[in-house]
Amino acid sequence: MGDAGRPRISMGLSARLLLLTVFFIMLSEFLIYAPSIGRYRKVYLEEVVTQAHLATLTLDPDSAVKVDAELEQKVLAEVGAHGIMLIRPDRRVLAVSKDMPPAIDAAFDLREGGFMVWIRDAMVAQLQSENRVLRVLASSPRDPGVTIEVVLDETPLRLSMYGYSSRILQLSVVIALITAGLLYLSLQWLTVRPMRRITETLTAFREDPEDEERTIAASHRTDEVGVAQRELAIMQDQVRAALRQKTRLATLGAAVAKINHDLRNTLATAVLVSDRLSDIDDPEVKRMAPRLFDAIDRAVQLCSHTLNYVADSTPPLRRARFPLRDLVEEAG
Repeated sequence: MGDAGRPRISMGLSARLLLLTVFFIMLSEFLIYAPSIGRYRKVYLEEVVTQAHLATLTLDPDSAVKVDAELEQKVLAEVGAHGIMLIRPDRRVLAVSKDMPPAIDAAFDLREGGFMVWIRDAMVAQLQSENRVLRVLASSPRDPGVTIEVVLDETPLRLSMYGYSSRILQLSVVIALITAGLLYLSLQWLTVRPMRRITETLTAFREDPEDEERTIAASHRTDEVGVAQRELAIMQDQVRAALRQKTRLATLGAAVAKINHDLRNTLATAVLVSDRLSDIDDPEVKRMAPRLFDAIDRAVQLCSHTLNYVADSTPPLRRARFPLRDLVEEAG
């Protein structure tokens, strides 16, 4: 047979397994990345709050000594904030601030929220295209009763999150490629190559089922692939035996057809002789003639049915009423 009869495979099993492996690994990495980036943003803001707290210790707002404005601006630049404020139970104290602080675009309280809130805020932050001014509130590391409020730009945070995301993505790609490569080689050795052998054997067996050399060599594996190989080998042997039996039956049928042809000629001669016997006036002959006619008719019908069976044609089913007594007598 030509190539038109061969099964066409658009994408091999190993290629599909490789793509699925990479996809699922990247999906797993994303499920790990989402809480990770949320945690990264929270830790970043907590570090800013910690630095702001240290700045308030350096620039004590309760001190009678006036702090130089240039030093305040340096501290704010070091922290990366526009202003720092202490909120105590009894009063609100402005620790340090720029002359013209910008308007607040969003406020976040690190003391509130949970797992899903951190992820949502991190995703929203990364989707921003312009800088936002954030007001971040958190408890003081030294005194839980004191709240620290920091006003800062979001762009440095977003750029840091982009860098972290890039590193996570690179690591995920490396892990996915290594894992997919190892899994690809393992599946290629354990599953794909044996299945390819089974497929090639099936194709070759379909082209020439009677060829003894096209029998699959069954392995000693105890898994599903080994069972499939052994069952395929048994099936090939059974099909070949059936084909050999069919060939012998076809030869026998041809011989039976010839015998039936000669037998029908002989019966035709017997019919002619029986017709001549019906003209004789002997009572014994007249009594035996009907039985002879029936026997010859049954022999002719038997020859016809045999020829129809040998010709591999199914006789039509004809329903008819008949007396049951005749069938019982014939069977007896």
